Amino acid sequence: MTVGLKGEADEPGWEVGPDDEWGVAVVATVGRQLKLRREAVGMKAGDFGKAVGYGEDLVYKIEGGKRIPRPEYLDKADMVLGAGGLIAAMKEDVAKVRYPKKVRALAESEGKAVEIGVYETSNIPGLLQTPEHARALLECWLPAYTPEDLERRVAARVARQSVFERSPAPALGFVLEEATLRRRVGGTMVRRQQFERLLEVGRLNNVTLQVMPLDSPPHPGMGGRIELLKFEDGTAVGRTDGAFNGRPVSNLKELRLLELRYGTIRAQALRPGDSLALIEKLLGET
Repeated sequence: MTVGLKGEADEPGWEVGPDDEWGVAVVATVGRQLKLRREAVGMKAGDFGKAVGYGEDLVYKIEGGKRIPRPEYLDKADMVLGAGGLIAAMKEDVAKVRYPKKVRALAESEGKAVEIGVYETSNIPGLLQTPEHARALLECWLPAYTPEDLERRVAARVARQSVFERSPAPALGFVLEEATLRRRVGGTMVRRQQFERLLEVGRLNNVTLQVMPLDSPPHPGMGGRIELLKFEDGTAVGRTDGAFNGRPVSNLKELRLLELRYGTIRAQALRPGDSLALIEKLLGET
């Protein structure tokens, strides 16, 4: 699943967070290899930039480990420098560091889980967001993200959705608050696309999508979001905003508490069929 990014022709890379030690090391190594290859063939940075279609200043930033090169930059560099695929092969590691450290860790856990359960109190879960909806949400954040960081975060959120393409497919459960569906995030087209995406995902055999109606009684999820991930080896990890200071938990006692809360939330929410009918109604009203 991919997403088109604004400004790709102008910005061939993003900055890596200074607290991301592994990411900093990867970008520095890639930059150093690019510089050594360029110098080995006797090309000046300005000439190389023209050959790959980017400015000299950005060439220096990438070679100095200050910017994360995009995949197309590495492909062009490999061809221009005659690297025989060695530079292009760096794309796999570079792709991992393109996303913020916390998102990368979350995506890794979700990629291993055989069962994922999510309750969201104030937003549509990131795994269900369209790129346009994600961008509209992130544009409201204060302090505001830079355009480059905004697009990086949108891309990272969408990249997590590769979990839907896994085989065998994991069991996925989502509970959304009706209020979040009624919130006018983005324009009419953004809202319609988001509703259509929810209906598409909600009809998958491995997905259970439920909505907590506005007129529901108080429930255990009102303290904040809950996420539960279970793995093939029988272990699990959970997190909630309403307990344990928001930290991940994996011991049996704490997990049972989260499972009890999540199970109660699911029991109070609309049944999957009724939930999809509500989303279809909202789509028709948009």
